Amino acid sequence: MIANLHKALDNFNQDTLEMCSKENEFKSILFSLVYFHACVIERRKFGPQGWNRSYPYNTGDLTISVNVLYNYLEANAKVPWTDLRYLFGEIMYGGHITDDWDRKLCKTYLEEFMKPEQIDGDLLFAPGFPTPPNSDYVAYHKYIDDNLPPESPTLYGLHPNAEIGFLTITSEKLFRTVLEMQPRDSSSGAGASTSREEKVKTILDEILERLPEQFNMVELFARAEEKTPYVLVALQECERMNGLTQEIRRSLKELDLGLKGELTITADMENLQNALFFDKVPDSWTKRAYPSMNGLTAWYADLLQRIRELESWVSDFNMPVCIWLAGFFNPQSFLTAIMQSMARKNEWPLDKMCLQCDVSKKNKEDFSSPPREGAYVHGFFMEGARWDTQTGLIQEAHLKDLTPSLPVIFIKAIPVDKQETKNIYECPVYKTRIRGPTFVWTFNLKTKEKAAKWIIAGVALLLSI
Repeated sequence: MIANLHKALDNFNQDTLEMCSKENEFKSILFSLVYFHACVIERRKFGPQGWNRSYPYNTGDLTISVNVLYNYLEANAKVPWTDLRYLFGEIMYGGHITDDWDRKLCKTYLEEFMKPEQIDGDLLFAPGFPTPPNSDYVAYHKYIDDNLPPESPTLYGLHPNAEIGFLTITSEKLFRTVLEMQPRDSSSGAGASTSREEKVKTILDEILERLPEQFNMVELFARAEEKTPYVLVALQECERMNGLTQEIRRSLKELDLGLKGELTITADMENLQNALFFDKVPDSWTKRAYPSMNGLTAWYADLLQRIRELESWVSDFNMPVCIWLAGFFNPQSFLTAIMQSMARKNEWPLDKMCLQCDVSKKNKEDFSSPPREGAYVHGFFMEGARWDTQTGLIQEAHLKDLTPSLPVIFIKAIPVDKQETKNIYECPVYKTRIRGPTFVWTFNLKTKEKAAKWIIAGVALLLSI
């Protein structure tokens, strides 16, 4: 942060600070822009918790924003706060942004860093770092050196856990790269007990042995007499699962024949062999599967769990007591089915409805029957904060607890005009830590803090960690 602040400030000089007739306002907002620029640049290192997608912010964004600031201050008697925030957040910096949640983050930063209170020095950029007094160019550099707290995620509004997560992911990538650089000859070093082909063959046999039979779709469609929205979701999930298990079985049998010498090893078979050896999910499976960050072993265990959940659901097509939302290829379809069921029952228009999410104090084992309307859903993890079961509110995360789990959530459909809007944080739900393209839904969660705190902290619900 300190290097980024100095680097951003180095784009200007004493003449820049003195060029505006509203000198006090100009200097104060310019320093806000410098801090904002340092935040958006450095926040990229925290991965998806920083920004959902990586954007090429550069010093040109900062210098043009300062020119716009000068022009607007000279042309207006009062500081046009709303106009300036819009120009910086939607056009100058916002012009790079393609993700709605990133745009919301950028807008929230500017709302926190640019407001009338800062002219009187009543604004904290970070804990222990208030706006500087009216000074000259050299004094601003000195103010940064003397007053900026030690480097930590809190300078960007993130929880200290964000750094632990970022360092963990970096080290995992490093170790995986080292592993993949190992020699790829048949025997992994002198005195190796099993050859590479033998290890792959063992994994291959184990996967095939545990892989269940495909769902009989003709029989399932025949048994499903009433095609309710929930039944259709179950049938669609079975079809998708069949496509995935069929590809797994086909590719593994083909590779097995190749290892026996009965087929010529192709590029696809070699890629599959490498993936099995390095405990990675093969690309041909990923294309037909759901987003996941797990290695092959954990991914396959997760796949078998998903199949078991589906089997228990389609055995009688009765709604499960508690739904494991992460177990779906397409979780949105189930959430939409909740709204469709309620819309048909009450003859409400579907486009005038939304989901209400009440976080319970119970785990899935504590429920014995499904609700009369809506659904009990489990399997959520929170990143960036935690859910306090006692108070029923979002609270600061505990140190070193990166993704605490949530109790069961009761989800039901209600008309939009009955939706609560006070003391609410609109929390995005993603399938994995990759965030971005894995977005599922927005859940309104209760909070006593300002929503801006959780937006800047990158708080989100994850279905898989």
